[in-house]
Amino acid sequence: MAIADPQAAPALVGSSAATRTLDDDVTAASRSDAKVLITGESGVGKDVAARLIHGRSTRARQTLVTINCAGLPDSLLETELFGHVKGSFTDAHRDRPGLLQVANRGTIFLDEVGDMSAKTQAKVLRVLQEGEVERLGSARTIKVDVRVIAATNKNLEEEIEKGHFREDLYFRLAVIPIQVPPLRERPEDIPLLVRHFMDYFSRENNTRPKRITPAALEALQRSRWKGNIRELRNTVERLNIMIPGDTIDAPDLGSTGRPSAAAASPAAPRSGGEVDQVKSGTLREFKDTAERAYLVAKLRENGWNISKTAEIIDTPRSNLYKKLEQYQISQETDG
Repeated sequence: MAIADPQAAPALVGSSAATRTLDDDVTAASRSDAKVLITGESGVGKDVAARLIHGRSTRARQTLVTINCAGLPDSLLETELFGHVKGSFTDAHRDRPGLLQVANRGTIFLDEVGDMSAKTQAKVLRVLQEGEVERLGSARTIKVDVRVIAATNKNLEEEIEKGHFREDLYFRLAVIPIQVPPLRERPEDIPLLVRHFMDYFSRENNTRPKRITPAALEALQRSRWKGNIRELRNTVERLNIMIPGDTIDAPDLGSTGRPSAAAASPAAPRSGGEVDQVKSGTLREFKDTAERAYLVAKLRENGWNISKTAEIIDTPRSNLYKKLEQYQISQETDG
């Protein structure tokens, strides 16, 4: 859960036609209090779109509350959203308002709404229909004036067909549907994004921004960013930390484990560990090996704490669990 600073303004970086269309959609959505459903692949920046909608709306000076519906057990998610009264369960030592009440007059952003349980979906639907919440353990309802923005990387229409998502809730949320395009559909934005992230990490670490050569930028543009902007951001952070000197060139990309045409070249430097084991094969195989090595290294650095590691590498905890299963990573075999 996060409560945003009303004065903090996110950036929509890029000049491509896809980014301009997204910016237009965000601006149009911000002109009303209608509910918005933001869809798109993991890592495309759905949270940025949500914060922009709030920041450009008449509620901009009010609270923006964000909650990841996939990152909490169902019982805890319900308590976080609706609150509870003292004595409603064992550890309820005092009354506590839910996030829907905290966001009163402002906006609540329900990230990964497609992972919400059927029980919680029914309660959220009531809030959307009646404009009121009921704390756990209380029979009293509380009126709330809150704008709801939801996001998911799932196809909710397919989830409805499977019986995993309520159709009536879907239509309540999708008054204004906004699709955030994947990075592969806007490669011309990559140089601007790289420079944006490089400047950001330089400020964070109080260092001079590194120069990135045209060849390195071209290699980054040619790469397939399955993790989209989040993966690109992590790569730029890695480059900023790991590459010595003031300039990043195309051969340097391989030494960070980032798959690219340069990294696949025999002349490119190679990193140690698991990445060194890839002597040949496809770019996909190189990427998988490099990503696995990176995740194992980060997990070791953080004592195999899943929540802390997910936060450090800026990925949802649910996504990290999927990666652990995909690459068969465990503390027993990789610790």
